[in-house]
Amino acid sequence: MTMQQLYLLVPTVPLVASIVVGLWGRHLPRAAAHWITTLAVAVSFVASAVIYRDVMAGNTFNGDVYTWAVTGGVKMAIGFLIDPLTAIMLIVVTFVSLMVHVYTIGYMADDDGYARFFSYICLFTFSMLMLVMSNNFLQLFFGWEAVGLVSYLLIGFWFRRPTAIYANLKAFLANRVGDFGFILGIGLVLAWAGSLDYAEVFAKAPSLAGATIDLWGSAEWSLLTVTCICLFVGAMGKSAQVPLHVWLPDSMEGPTPISALIHAATMVTAGIFMVARMSPLFELSDTALSVVTVIGATGALFLGILGIVQNDIKRVVAYSTLSQLGYMTVALGVSAYPAAIFHLMTHAFFKALLFLGAGSVIIAMHHEQDLRRMGGLRRYMPVTYWTMLIGSLALCGVPPFAGFFSKDAIIEAAHLAGIAGHTYAYWAVTAGVFVTAFYTFRMMFLAFHGAPRFEAGGHAGHGHDDHHAGPPRESPWVVTAPLVLLAIPSVYTGWTYIEPMLLGDFFGNSIVVRPEHRALWEFKNEWHGVGAFVQHGVLSLPFWLAIGGIAAAWYLYIAKPELPARIAARLSGLQTVLVNNYYFDAFNAWFFAGGARRIGGLFAHVGDGKVIEGIVNGSARLVGWTAALLRQLQSGYVYQYAFTMIIGLFALLTWWVIR
Repeated sequence: MTMQQLYLLVPTVPLVASIVVGLWGRHLPRAAAHWITTLAVAVSFVASAVIYRDVMAGNTFNGDVYTWAVTGGVKMAIGFLIDPLTAIMLIVVTFVSLMVHVYTIGYMADDDGYARFFSYICLFTFSMLMLVMSNNFLQLFFGWEAVGLVSYLLIGFWFRRPTAIYANLKAFLANRVGDFGFILGIGLVLAWAGSLDYAEVFAKAPSLAGATIDLWGSAEWSLLTVTCICLFVGAMGKSAQVPLHVWLPDSMEGPTPISALIHAATMVTAGIFMVARMSPLFELSDTALSVVTVIGATGALFLGILGIVQNDIKRVVAYSTLSQLGYMTVALGVSAYPAAIFHLMTHAFFKALLFLGAGSVIIAMHHEQDLRRMGGLRRYMPVTYWTMLIGSLALCGVPPFAGFFSKDAIIEAAHLAGIAGHTYAYWAVTAGVFVTAFYTFRMMFLAFHGAPRFEAGGHAGHGHDDHHAGPPRESPWVVTAPLVLLAIPSVYTGWTYIEPMLLGDFFGNSIVVRPEHRALWEFKNEWHGVGAFVQHGVLSLPFWLAIGGIAAAWYLYIAKPELPARIAARLSGLQTVLVNNYYFDAFNAWFFAGGARRIGGLFAHVGDGKVIEGIVNGSARLVGWTAALLRQLQSGYVYQYAFTMIIGLFALLTWWVIR
């Protein structure tokens, strides 16, 4: 098999498996659904590993598989760009997806939609693979929209629950807002470059660095700035940046496996990957980079704070995803694209671990998700506890776990950058370390430590039968095995990959950084090895903020468990603001949803009720009046008809004479 055939194999196998299980899953044995889809993703993972080794050996590929259409001289093709950036994304996506598939065998064992769920997650994997392998904007947009569509199906998988239907509709609409900006950006690219092919667009970009565009009035805007900001609006929707983040916490209404897949390695990282891929464009606009930096920093800190007041174990992890996406976005904004992808990779492993660990807890608690009804699970679920502890330490940035290296690299890059807004970003991501450590270990202490606060037997939910009566117990091996396998890269990927990714030429030409954007160059100059980096990290402010966050969580939830309620009562106003997500949802409901209803009501009452019905009813009344008048002329008397004919003849003769 040639490498080109192997490239084609990676997305095709999950697609075929998804179609087979989706169409004929009901007629196949139940186990066939997970065997077909899991083996398909395993094949993709093995093929991705082979491709990764080939790319690391210096072999890249950029070519079309087939041309779909040519119109106006613009070629619309399906093609692959296989370079180091693609290779690392293939490994991350297929490995995490494989773990999720295995985990789903245990988690969804009793669900009626077993085959349908496997078909969806396999299709989701295919969509993400098409996105990351694309070599043109058309295929990128196809993968982008396909990921959004399948996420809609998965978030609302339990479609009999109104909250799930509300959540998937909310996700769909929020992403449509971002996608509107994204397609405007692609339209601008096509307009000024005359091509949808990455290589052609990137080659033409430097010559258009000074070009301007008139948006309204006489004001002139940088063409590349407008293009990049439009593209980033798409990333704001997919990667849940302020203010388009509102859909992601509600997406927890879907089953836990899809929460892990959406939040770890696929949908939410699509925006991060896209901006990194577009680095040749973003590097030509400091304004766009500053916008990216400020928005990312705002999300990293302020969305992370919301995790402190969450009591649903999955929502705590969801808000941590929002915060970590903010870190990645800051790295993109300060031109530290390799650091963003590095954190994307490490985050994929430990965040998938935390989500799947939370799902394991939910299984043991008979589908109870409220942290206030847990406690003391450490002795019942040792594998889940220790693996989640590894994921938590990685998330908090404690050495030698993976998150320490990628998160500290972003903090250093923000500190060393010269882009406008980098100082705000530095303090936001630094303060975010304390917040992250606090809400993460608040979750750990409430779930696994202290006295048990649950009742044996729990309660059933989500359409599952509660046949697990009795105290919590460790999940089956199909659930815990993925936790162990995800815990391994959550430990070692940081110190293994930081040098090649951030200091070496790992990404080659797939990422472009201009010399004047000095963050990474300064980082390289200050690098003295992994050991020195760990030593510097242990002595720096972020590490002690992480330790302080863990200590504060221990003090409030283990040593003095009565304090949080008293603090919440004392700060009830702030508590209300945080519980209500800074009123983003309320504003959207009042302004956008309510505004749409008000405009609709105006059209209904005025446009339809007054204007349209006025025209229709007015026409009917006019016909009635005309008919009433004509009835007066139809009297039945001969002399009246003769008199009318004479008058008519006289009128015609008069007109003829005058003419």
